[in-house]
Amino acid sequence: MTNRSRIRFAAGVAAAFGAGVLFASSLDLVRPGTAQVKPARPREIAEAKPLTDQSNAFVAIAERVTPAVVSIQAVRDPRRGRSAQQPQLRGRQQVPPGLEDFFNQFDQQRQAQPQESSGSGFIVSTDGYILTNNHVVEGADHITVALTDHRSFKGRVIGRDPTTDVAVIKIDGSDLPTVPLGDDDRVRIGEWVLAIGNPLGLNFTVTAGIVSAKGRGTELGPTPGRSQYQISDFIQTDAAINPGNSGGPLVNGRGEVIGINSMIASQTGYYSGYGFAIPVTLARNVMDDLIKHGRVRRAIIGVAIADVTPADAAVAGLKEIKGVKVGAYADENSPAKKAGIEEGDIITRADGKDADRVSTLQRIVRSHEPGHVIDIDVMRFGSRKSFRVKLAEAPGEEQVARGDSKARDEDAGTAAEKLGITVEPLPADFVQTAGIPAERRGVRVASVTPGGAAWRSLFQNDIIFGAIHPSRKAIRSVADLQALLGGMKSGEYVSLQVLAVGQASPNGPVQQATRIVNLRLGGE
Repeated sequence: MTNRSRIRFAAGVAAAFGAGVLFASSLDLVRPGTAQVKPARPREIAEAKPLTDQSNAFVAIAERVTPAVVSIQAVRDPRRGRSAQQPQLRGRQQVPPGLEDFFNQFDQQRQAQPQESSGSGFIVSTDGYILTNNHVVEGADHITVALTDHRSFKGRVIGRDPTTDVAVIKIDGSDLPTVPLGDDDRVRIGEWVLAIGNPLGLNFTVTAGIVSAKGRGTELGPTPGRSQYQISDFIQTDAAINPGNSGGPLVNGRGEVIGINSMIASQTGYYSGYGFAIPVTLARNVMDDLIKHGRVRRAIIGVAIADVTPADAAVAGLKEIKGVKVGAYADENSPAKKAGIEEGDIITRADGKDADRVSTLQRIVRSHEPGHVIDIDVMRFGSRKSFRVKLAEAPGEEQVARGDSKARDEDAGTAAEKLGITVEPLPADFVQTAGIPAERRGVRVASVTPGGAAWRSLFQNDIIFGAIHPSRKAIRSVADLQALLGGMKSGEYVSLQVLAVGQASPNGPVQQATRIVNLRLGGE
């Protein structure tokens, strides 16, 4: 064999060997020894065991509770209850000439389409009673309820309570999965919770967080469409809550519902770290009333109430800034008024329990039936007093008083410098439009000086109509207010009766609310 032949033979052998290796490799017939690595046995990290235990606890809770959580689809027929006068599209004045008929037809087609919305709820009885939010099912003509096992039921509303935003609906079933209701009184700030619901169309989503605060409400401001009896007792959580979560359960570490997810505080409309749930004890009471009586029997003491401020505490002679300030009476039949409680009193105890804030007093009062008698202790300008109050039942609908209009003839623009405000007589058109009652026609706040005594306590368009300290008198003119303040020195306190006038509601008169404002002259 020549040298050239030997070279060709060697090259052929090498090529054949390489091809064989490649072929064998593609068939997984050759396993190089270096590729046979034994997987490392996982080593337990002792310090991580609590984290693993917590994760397993979350899994167990989610598996236990989620089957009882439901998705609610509410369909509203826009034609039902509509008048013949249909609203027009925004910007109609900009429609080019000749296209009015086209846009009118578009309006009719758009308004004829059913309006769909979604929310959440949870089953509390094996025969199909479900707790959810009022705003999830309000105005719904058709309700569809879906479970995690893909079963679907037609739902019907048993009762709704707009004041607490609680609703009860019913589906026809048996042996349905349920979730136990817990005790929100035992909830502690900082404990872990799970929020379960159907946010943004993502059905049966579970998120985790902690209880961030309790007794939230007054900080959130008034809720549109809610009455003066709205709750100030929300549970705040940082568990992610988004549109669609409404009505779903907030669950503790024992797998018990402690609240109904109801609202968020956000500038975007989506989760930003602040979610709020209705306490389950309140929701359970509302549910029981709706099922048994068809309405909510809500016990009240018949006064407007607010959390105590440092100025309130100083005026009342309290050592701590705790208590509930009494505002205006609900009406002449107010239980508090009949018992002897006065505007400006600070409620410190009720039914033998400390009433350190509005949410606490609400809990105490709503734990009783209308007609029950409870003891209420107050501080009145340094003196302690006790009263026996027979609780009344809140009216079904809030009544807004209206009065006749009568112009005032005082000069405008007078400054109440000691309070850091300017005031003016009530304009006749304002009195008529807002329907200000005769007994509350005082002087209107025209401006508030930033950093002054009234800063963040009085607001533009507030009406000062009376005082209860240092003397009780009606304020009907700028001169009345000046006479009250004229004899007072910087650093002294004054207690004013104030009427706040809001925006006109779509189906009723202008919203009004009275309150007592305690101010220290000359600033804080």
